[in-house]
Amino acid sequence: MNNPWALDDLLADLYHARKHGDLGRMAFVAYCDVRRWARDEGRNVLADQAAGLITQSPHQSRDAFLDQIDALIGQLETLQRAKAEDNPAVAQPALWSMNPSFSA
Repeated sequence: MNNPWALDDLLADLYHARKHGDLGRMAFVAYCDVRRWARDEGRNVLADQAAGLITQSPHQSRDAFLDQIDALIGQLETLQRAKAEDNPAVAQPALWSMNPSFSA
């Protein structure tokens, strides 16, 4: 990964928006920031998934959209864990799925 901080920043932004239920911010970060980062990193499937959150709408419900955001967060966390395993000097990330303080 070219910029190790970018992934951490994306996740922090998504965590904050998810915790506060800010659907607009989640959509913006997914479409603009995650999609761009994923394309820069050559992760086209992830970029398409992030873009699909906006382009494949309307969603069936708020919960369906949040489920897709949670799946996107999970994929980014997987990449973050892989980065941490490759570089043990990097602090272990705080993961959404393992941290009840992040739940909405």
